[in-house]
Amino acid sequence: MPLIKRIRYNAPVTLTFVILSGIVLLLGAVSGGTITYKFFCVYRFSPTDVLGYFRLFTHVLGHSGLEHYAGNMTLILILGPMLEEKYGSRALLLAILSTAFITGAVQCLFSSGGLMGASGIVFMMIMLSSLTSFKTGTIPLTLILTGVIYLGGELINGFTLNDGVSQVTHIVGGVCGTAIGYLLAGNKRE
Repeated sequence: MPLIKRIRYNAPVTLTFVILSGIVLLLGAVSGGTITYKFFCVYRFSPTDVLGYFRLFTHVLGHSGLEHYAGNMTLILILGPMLEEKYGSRALLLAILSTAFITGAVQCLFSSGGLMGASGIVFMMIMLSSLTSFKTGTIPLTLILTGVIYLGGELINGFTLNDGVSQVTHIVGGVCGTAIGYLLAGNKRE
């Protein structure tokens, strides 16, 4: 009798996000980046540009290359299933969509460059995962340490590096994860 009977699509939001991002990466490679820039990269846009509103959400699916994609998706595949099991698929989807919108809007308001990638989602998941054992009236030490290590590092990098990485997006994603964690605290799945 075999030990493994079937492969289960155990975390639908997480897996669908990773697969869609992979498809976007392939489309970008085939089009020489044109599809990625036009549909999956957010940048300042005119209020009459309908695609601009679409990109506020879809920029998290676009990646500049395989290394960028692999780095983000590895962390999403580690954190996403646990968060999806803890809070539910719908809550995780709403967390991803709200973080995508907020990071995209911040980019458009405060930067003249473009933004693509799921690092804001990764930082949201990192901070949200540090709140999975949250109890009312307490602040988990895991949240404090995660904030100091990850977000503190991004603050330092933001002032000391000019590497083309949007540390602001990482910080905003982390703040979103913390806020979402507190909002979901009363709705945790048992």
